[in-house]
Amino acid sequence: MRIEDVRFKGAKGNTMSALLYTPPSATPQIPAPGILAVHGYINSRETQDGFAIEFARRGYVVLALDQTGHGYSDPPAFANGFGGPDGLAYLRSLEFVDKTNIGLEGHSMGGWTVLAAATAAPNDYKSMVLEGSSTGKPFAAEGTPSWPRNVALVFAKYEEFSTLMWGIDKARDVTQSPKLWAMFGTQGPVEPGKVYGDVTQGTARVLHTPAITHPAEHISHEAIGYSLDWFAKTLQGGTPRPVDDQIWFRKEIGTLVALIGFVALLIGAFDALLEAPMYSRLRLPEIADGTMPEHTAASGRRWTAAFILSAFIPALTYYPAFALGATFVKPSALLPQGITNQILVWAATNGLIALALMRFAPKRASRPGVVLQSVVIAIASVAIGYAALWLADLAFKIDFRFWTVAVKLMSAKQFLIFLIYVVPFTAFFVIALHVLHRNFSTMAAGRAALYLTNILALTLGFIVLVGGQYAVLWLTGKLFNPLPDPGFVPLSTIVAIQFVPLLAICAVIATFTWRRTGSSLPGALICGLFVTWYVVAGTATQAAV
Repeated sequence: MRIEDVRFKGAKGNTMSALLYTPPSATPQIPAPGILAVHGYINSRETQDGFAIEFARRGYVVLALDQTGHGYSDPPAFANGFGGPDGLAYLRSLEFVDKTNIGLEGHSMGGWTVLAAATAAPNDYKSMVLEGSSTGKPFAAEGTPSWPRNVALVFAKYEEFSTLMWGIDKARDVTQSPKLWAMFGTQGPVEPGKVYGDVTQGTARVLHTPAITHPAEHISHEAIGYSLDWFAKTLQGGTPRPVDDQIWFRKEIGTLVALIGFVALLIGAFDALLEAPMYSRLRLPEIADGTMPEHTAASGRRWTAAFILSAFIPALTYYPAFALGATFVKPSALLPQGITNQILVWAATNGLIALALMRFAPKRASRPGVVLQSVVIAIASVAIGYAALWLADLAFKIDFRFWTVAVKLMSAKQFLIFLIYVVPFTAFFVIALHVLHRNFSTMAAGRAALYLTNILALTLGFIVLVGGQYAVLWLTGKLFNPLPDPGFVPLSTIVAIQFVPLLAICAVIATFTWRRTGSSLPGALICGLFVTWYVVAGTATQAAV
């Protein structure tokens, strides 16, 4: 198949972005069926790779769209039907697409995106798959037995958004939802796996309830398989393949290897640059020659207290800080990304706490004259990593990712946003990592023990938070909600999943650079640049830039 990075103009002159998957069988002479595939909130077009790859292998032309304000589509998010009508119009404009056989597939808010397309052009598609999404409020028209046309709903048993989507307390009770009954045309519980209505009349409906979570729906062989089966039944002209014939996970493993390699490249680039004469003052002086005193760290009860505070304060402040950010730091021209603002409030809160606790950490000898060199080497190291991603995108049209943990290139507008957030995020890492190293890092410590300590000091609280939340969800059918707003916790919990690998990466970078320099500053600057880039490129922009 051919994969292209496409840009096109929306109806209001806005630029839209997508990946276009074209199978060899699709030609102007023999047009192929088409599918518009759309990711969920604060994701991007690559999140739907599993679906897109398998659709294209079955002969469908696939347009994997960036919603408005996501990826490389113009902000603001939520505008213009999330970009759905524009995406459907572009897909239908392609001469090698069979306009009588168009499918729509969307995950989460991507479901509302394709529903917006179905509302705007009710005769321009034949069937759809909603993955973890819903008809009706807050963002779509209400479902009826005849609208949307030929719908398969995949709604996981451990969905975090059951109340928002279908008005039920627990996702496993979705079959009892009156809102769902209205779409299926039933007066009682919907039977999973049973096809209701008639495909030829456009009234077919089917419900599937895999035992997974909301974010797992776009990395699930089962969920992807349901969509393959539905389009095989409702669209014509595809290439028959068994539902269990899926290879998309190979790509996921490949980009995971690339992500790990990217982290190794940042570290290797730093290590290689450090050998240059211009960084001679930054290299760690020999402790033995008396120019650098031996490092001391916390010990005994003081070490235990420092470890507990480092690990768990960031997790304990997570939900309150996110709630404050959502309430008081709304997206604006100055701070245009809502989720980034929430993370910023969390970082500012924990930066201030770390600053207050710094006086209790063991003292360290200062390293004068290394600030400028640290800034230059950090920028150079991250620039080398960015160049590697640019080359990978140029050659293979990929980013470095596994699941939703993704390092993406920035658009020009995102780079301007990056410049807004990079200073406060970097300030957080400068403070937090300085305290981390004062408490735990010594040259006498075993290498593996030091890396493990620093990784757990940054991630253990979030491992417990995320693990605890999903244990509660598995046992009770709903997440634990420590806040008054019942709709706030699901999205924040899903975002928290990414904190674990991201902070682990920062711990590895910070520990390596500290061992080579005896200073927390180079690693803190690299982490500040990297995390700001990661967050800004990977979330939604709600305000015009």
